[in-house]
Amino acid sequence: MAAAWSSGLAPLGAVAAQFLGVLWLISVTMGPWGAAATAAAGGEELLKCEDLKVGQYPLWGAFSHGDPKINDATQEPVNCTNYTAHVPCFPAPNITCKDFSGNETHFTGSEIGFLKPISCRNVNGYSYKVAVALSLFLGWLGADRFYLGYPALGLLKFCTVGFCGIGSLIDFILISMQIVGPSDGSSYIIDYYGTRLTRLSITNETFRKTQLYP
Repeated sequence: MAAAWSSGLAPLGAVAAQFLGVLWLISVTMGPWGAAATAAAGGEELLKCEDLKVGQYPLWGAFSHGDPKINDATQEPVNCTNYTAHVPCFPAPNITCKDFSGNETHFTGSEIGFLKPISCRNVNGYSYKVAVALSLFLGWLGADRFYLGYPALGLLKFCTVGFCGIGSLIDFILISMQIVGPSDGSSYIIDYYGTRLTRLSITNETFRKTQLYP
Protein backbone atom coordinates (compact mmCIF):
# COMPACT_ATOMS: atom_id res chain seq x y z
CA MET A 1 0.00 0.00 0.00
CA ALA A 2 2.86 2.38 0.88
CA ALA A 3 4.60 1.55 -2.38
CA ALA A 4 1.45 2.41 -4.35
CA TRP A 5 1.08 5.69 -2.46
CA SER A 6 4.69 6.69 -3.11
CA SER A 7 4.41 5.77 -6.77
CA GLY A 8 1.32 8.01 -7.04
CA LEU A 9 3.18 10.94 -5.49
CA ALA A 10 6.05 10.66 -7.96
CA PRO A 11 4.03 11.79 -11.04
CA LEU A 12 2.49 14.61 -9.01
CA GLY A 13 5.92 15.81 -7.98
CA ALA A 14 7.13 15.71 -11.55
CA VAL A 15 4.11 17.72 -12.73
CA ALA A 16 4.64 20.30 -9.98
CA ALA A 17 8.30 20.62 -10.88
CA GLN A 18 7.44 21.16 -14.53
CA PHE A 19 4.83 23.75 -13.58
CA LEU A 20 7.31 25.66 -11.42
CA GLY A 21 9.85 25.50 -14.24
CA VAL A 22 7.34 27.01 -16.67
CA LEU A 23 6.52 29.81 -14.18
CA TRP A 24 10.23 30.54 -13.73
CA LEU A 25 10.79 30.69 -17.50
CA ILE A 26 7.86 33.09 -17.93
CA SER A 27 9.07 35.35 -15.13
CA VAL A 28 12.57 35.51 -16.57
CA THR A 29 11.31 36.20 -20.12
CA MET A 30 8.70 38.82 -19.22
CA GLY A 31 10.52 40.40 -16.30
CA PRO A 32 13.04 43.26 -16.37
CA TRP A 33 15.96 40.94 -17.16
CA GLY A 34 14.10 39.47 -20.12
CA ALA A 35 13.07 42.90 -21.39
CA ALA A 36 16.65 44.16 -21.13
CA ALA A 37 17.92 41.12 -22.97
CA THR A 38 15.32 41.59 -25.71
CA ALA A 39 16.23 45.26 -26.13
CA ALA A 40 19.93 44.39 -26.18
CA ALA A 41 19.30 41.76 -28.82
CA GLY A 42 17.61 44.36 -31.01
CA GLY A 43 14.07 43.05 -30.53
CA GLU A 44 12.80 46.52 -29.51
CA GLU A 45 13.45 49.30 -32.00
CA LEU A 46 14.79 52.49 -30.41
CA LEU A 47 12.79 55.63 -31.15
CA LYS A 48 14.23 58.10 -33.65
CA CYS A 49 14.80 61.60 -32.35
CA GLU A 50 12.65 63.17 -35.09
CA ASP A 51 9.72 61.09 -33.83
CA LEU A 52 9.83 62.69 -30.39
CA LYS A 53 6.83 64.65 -29.19
CA VAL A 54 6.98 68.43 -28.86
CA GLY A 55 7.49 68.38 -25.09
CA GLN A 56 10.49 66.08 -25.48
CA TYR A 57 12.53 68.60 -27.50
CA PRO A 58 11.79 72.01 -25.97
CA LEU A 59 14.83 73.80 -27.40
CA TRP A 60 15.38 75.08 -30.95
CA GLY A 61 18.73 76.50 -31.94
CA ALA A 62 20.12 78.78 -29.24
CA PHE A 63 16.69 79.82 -27.95
CA SER A 64 15.02 78.37 -24.89
CA HIS A 65 11.47 79.37 -25.78
CA GLY A 66 11.09 77.36 -28.97
CA ASP A 67 11.84 79.96 -31.67
CA PRO A 68 14.29 79.30 -34.51
CA LYS A 69 17.26 81.58 -35.11
CA ILE A 70 16.21 84.51 -37.31
CA ASN A 71 18.29 86.20 -39.99
CA ASP A 72 18.32 89.94 -39.17
CA ALA A 73 18.45 90.95 -42.84
CA THR A 74 15.60 88.76 -44.11
CA GLN A 75 13.59 88.31 -40.89
CA GLU A 76 13.21 84.66 -41.85
CA PRO A 77 14.72 81.53 -40.26
CA VAL A 78 18.40 81.06 -41.06
CA ASN A 79 19.17 78.94 -44.16
CA CYS A 80 15.68 79.34 -45.64
CA THR A 81 15.68 77.65 -49.06
CA ASN A 82 12.69 76.72 -51.21
CA TYR A 83 10.23 77.76 -48.48
CA THR A 84 11.84 75.38 -45.96
CA ALA A 85 14.41 75.90 -43.21
CA HIS A 86 16.00 73.24 -41.02
CA VAL A 87 16.52 74.21 -37.40
CA PRO A 88 18.50 72.16 -34.85
CA CYS A 89 16.41 70.62 -32.07
CA PHE A 90 17.77 69.60 -28.68
CA PRO A 91 16.01 66.67 -26.96
CA ALA A 92 15.21 67.13 -23.28
CA PRO A 93 17.62 65.72 -20.66
CA ASN A 94 17.51 61.96 -20.01
CA ILE A 95 15.95 61.23 -23.42
CA THR A 96 17.51 58.34 -25.36
CA CYS A 97 16.91 58.15 -29.11
CA LYS A 98 18.68 57.85 -32.45
CA ASP A 99 20.04 61.17 -33.66
CA PHE A 100 20.16 62.38 -37.28
CA SER A 101 23.33 60.30 -37.81
CA GLY A 102 21.62 57.11 -36.62
CA ASN A 103 23.63 56.91 -33.40
CA GLU A 104 21.96 55.93 -30.15
CA THR A 105 22.49 58.85 -27.77
CA HIS A 106 21.47 59.60 -24.21
CA PHE A 107 20.91 63.36 -24.26
CA THR A 108 21.70 65.84 -21.52
CA GLY A 109 19.88 68.78 -23.14
CA SER A 110 22.87 70.33 -24.93
CA GLU A 111 23.27 67.94 -27.90
CA ILE A 112 21.53 68.32 -31.27
CA GLY A 113 19.17 65.43 -31.79
CA PHE A 114 17.74 66.18 -35.22
CA LEU A 115 17.02 68.95 -37.72
CA LYS A 116 13.36 69.91 -37.85
CA PRO A 117 12.02 71.32 -41.14
CA ILE A 118 9.82 74.41 -40.75
CA SER A 119 8.13 76.56 -43.36
CA CYS A 120 9.57 79.96 -44.28
CA ARG A 121 9.22 82.58 -47.00
CA ASN A 122 11.63 83.36 -49.80
CA VAL A 123 12.51 87.05 -49.80
CA ASN A 124 14.59 89.03 -52.26
CA GLY A 125 15.26 92.37 -50.58
CA TYR A 126 11.84 94.02 -50.90
CA SER A 127 10.76 95.62 -47.63
CA TYR A 128 7.08 95.88 -46.83
CA LYS A 129 7.56 99.10 -44.86
CA VAL A 130 9.45 100.76 -47.71
CA ALA A 131 6.81 99.72 -50.27
CA VAL A 132 3.97 101.13 -48.13
CA ALA A 133 5.87 104.37 -47.50
CA LEU A 134 6.63 104.88 -51.19
CA SER A 135 3.02 104.17 -52.10
CA LEU A 136 1.75 106.63 -49.50
CA PHE A 137 4.06 109.58 -50.23
CA LEU A 138 5.33 109.02 -53.79
CA GLY A 139 2.68 106.78 -55.26
CA TRP A 140 1.51 109.54 -57.58
CA LEU A 141 4.96 109.40 -59.20
CA GLY A 142 4.87 105.61 -59.56
CA ALA A 143 7.75 105.12 -57.10
CA ASP A 144 6.03 102.16 -55.46
CA ARG A 145 5.64 100.32 -58.75
CA PHE A 146 9.23 101.05 -59.77
CA TYR A 147 10.44 99.75 -56.43
CA LEU A 148 8.44 96.51 -56.70
CA GLY A 149 9.68 95.82 -60.23
CA TYR A 150 6.79 97.05 -62.40
CA PRO A 151 8.49 99.74 -64.55
CA ALA A 152 5.70 99.97 -67.13
CA LEU A 153 3.01 100.67 -64.53
CA GLY A 154 5.38 103.00 -62.72
CA LEU A 155 5.98 105.02 -65.88
CA LEU A 156 2.25 105.12 -66.61
CA LYS A 157 1.52 106.42 -63.10
CA PHE A 158 4.29 109.00 -63.46
CA CYS A 159 2.91 110.32 -66.75
CA THR A 160 -0.70 110.43 -65.50
CA VAL A 161 0.06 111.66 -61.97
CA GLY A 162 -1.05 108.39 -60.47
CA PHE A 163 -4.05 107.98 -62.78
CA CYS A 164 -5.24 111.35 -61.48
CA GLY A 165 -4.87 110.13 -57.91
CA ILE A 166 -7.26 107.18 -58.26
CA GLY A 167 -4.54 104.70 -59.24
CA SER A 168 -2.34 105.85 -56.38
CA LEU A 169 -5.14 105.23 -53.87
CA ILE A 170 -5.88 101.78 -55.31
CA ASP A 171 -2.21 100.81 -55.28
CA PHE A 172 -1.83 102.00 -51.68
CA ILE A 173 -4.72 99.77 -50.60
CA LEU A 174 -3.44 96.76 -52.56
CA ILE A 175 0.13 97.11 -51.27
CA SER A 176 -1.00 97.72 -47.69
CA MET A 177 -3.09 94.54 -47.81
CA GLN A 178 -0.11 92.66 -49.34
CA ILE A 179 -2.22 91.73 -52.35
CA VAL A 180 0.34 93.34 -54.66
CA GLY A 181 3.87 92.10 -53.96
CA PRO A 182 7.26 92.06 -55.68
CA SER A 183 7.18 91.23 -59.37
CA ASP A 184 9.61 88.31 -58.98
CA GLY A 185 7.11 86.39 -56.84
CA SER A 186 9.11 86.70 -53.63
CA SER A 187 7.65 87.78 -50.31
CA TYR A 188 8.03 91.06 -48.48
CA ILE A 189 10.59 91.40 -45.71
CA ILE A 190 8.37 91.73 -42.65
CA ASP A 191 9.32 91.51 -38.99
CA TYR A 192 9.15 87.91 -37.77
CA TYR A 193 6.25 88.74 -35.47
CA GLY A 194 4.78 91.31 -37.82
CA THR A 195 1.46 91.17 -39.65
CA ARG A 196 1.70 88.84 -42.61
CA LEU A 197 -0.83 87.86 -45.20
CA THR A 198 -1.41 84.12 -45.54
CA ARG A 199 -2.85 83.25 -48.90
CA LEU A 200 -5.33 80.38 -48.95
CA SER A 201 -6.00 78.48 -52.16
CA ILE A 202 -8.61 75.89 -53.03
CA THR A 203 -7.17 72.66 -54.41
CA ASN A 204 -8.55 69.19 -54.96
CA GLU A 205 -7.25 68.21 -51.51
CA THR A 206 -8.90 71.12 -49.68
CA PHE A 207 -12.13 70.54 -51.60
CA ARG A 208 -12.12 66.88 -50.59
CA LYS A 209 -11.61 67.80 -46.94
CA THR A 210 -14.53 70.24 -47.02
CA GLN A 211 -16.70 67.42 -48.33
CA LEU A 212 -15.52 65.01 -45.61
CA TYR A 213 -15.74 67.57 -42.78
CA PRO A 214 -18.59 69.97 -43.62
